Amino acid sequence: MSAVLQTVAGPLSVADVRGPVLAHEHLALDLTRGAGSAANLTPGHRAAITEELVALREEFGLALVVELTCRGMGRDVAATARIAADSSVAVVAATGWYYEPVRPAELTRTSPEQLARTLVGEIERGCGGSGIRPGVIGEVGSHGELPGEAEAGALRAAALAATATGLSVATHARFGRGGLAQLELLTAAGLPPHRVSIGHQDLLDDPAVHRELAASGAYVAFDTVGREGYRSDRVRLRLLLALLESGFADRVLLSCDVWRHGYLVSEGGMGYGHLFRSFLPRLRAAGVDEETIDGLTRRNPLRFLTGADGASDAREAEGRAPAAGGPEADGGPVDGSGR
Repeated sequence: MSAVLQTVAGPLSVADVRGPVLAHEHLALDLTRGAGSAANLTPGHRAAITEELVALREEFGLALVVELTCRGMGRDVAATARIAADSSVAVVAATGWYYEPVRPAELTRTSPEQLARTLVGEIERGCGGSGIRPGVIGEVGSHGELPGEAEAGALRAAALAATATGLSVATHARFGRGGLAQLELLTAAGLPPHRVSIGHQDLLDDPAVHRELAASGAYVAFDTVGREGYRSDRVRLRLLLALLESGFADRVLLSCDVWRHGYLVSEGGMGYGHLFRSFLPRLRAAGVDEETIDGLTRRNPLRFLTGADGASDAREAEGRAPAAGGPEADGGPVDGSGR
C-alpha cells in the first residue's frame, strides 16, 4: 500500500492533499455517440472548467479531482493535464472501459486477461503514448442488474489490472442498479472490497443495498449530487443520512459527476461546486459535524485511491499523525440520456 497518488502531473503524496476531493468528475469527455449531442466537454469548454476549479480551490480549498473518463468515453489526458496545471488543482486520470452502449470493438473479441494487459500497459507507461499515467481504474460500467458479457469482461480485466498494479476500481452502475453484482464479480477476480467504489448509488433508493455494500468494505459512491432530474438532493440527503446513522461514514464518497457541458456554471448548470455550495450546507444543517464531512470529502477518497485499509494504513493515506492514547423518491432521468 502506498501513500502516493499518481496524478496527471506525476506522483503526489497524500499528505499534501489538505483540502477536499471530488471523487467522480469529468473534465474532458465525448459521449455524443452514445448519449446525445450535449454529452461532451470539449476544448472549447476548457476555460470555463478551469475557472470553476480555480474558484473552488480559492473558496473551499479544492485539492484534487478524480477524473473518471476512461477508454471509449472520449478521454483526453493531455487536455486534463492542462486544466490541472492552469487551475492548480491536482487531477487523477483513469483507465478502463465504460458500459455496453459505448463499448469499443476490442471488448467483444479480447479475453479479460488480454484486456488487463492493455490496462497495465497504460498504468505503467501512460495513456495513448502521452506518458500521463492513470491513478485509478474506472469508471468501469454495467447497465442492468447483471453485467452483460462484454461488461463482465471489462470488470474482470479491471480487477486483474488492479491486483497487478495496486490501483483501485471505480464503477458505473447505471441508475445505481447492479452494484452488488459488480462487487461480486470484482472480488471473485481477486480484488479486495476496500479497493472498489460502486458508482451512482445515490440514484438507487434502497438503503439495504447501500448497507450491504458498505458492510462488505466497499465504498458507496453518492456521486451525482445536484442532478435533480435523476434524483432530488432531498432524497440523496435522506439516503446518505441513513447510511451515516448505520455507522458507515467511512465508506461513502461524494461528487457531482459533471459530464455534460450544460452542467457547467457558465451554461446555467449546477457546476462542480454544487456539492460544496448546496449539499454540504444541508448536511451540516442535518447535524453532521465537520470531522465527518472531512472524512466524506477528503479522507475517504484518499483511502480509496491508495487502497488503504485498517487504522495505520488509513492514517498514512490521510496524511494524519497517529492519535494519542422518509421523503418520497423521484422518478428516472428527465434528459433521456441514460447516463
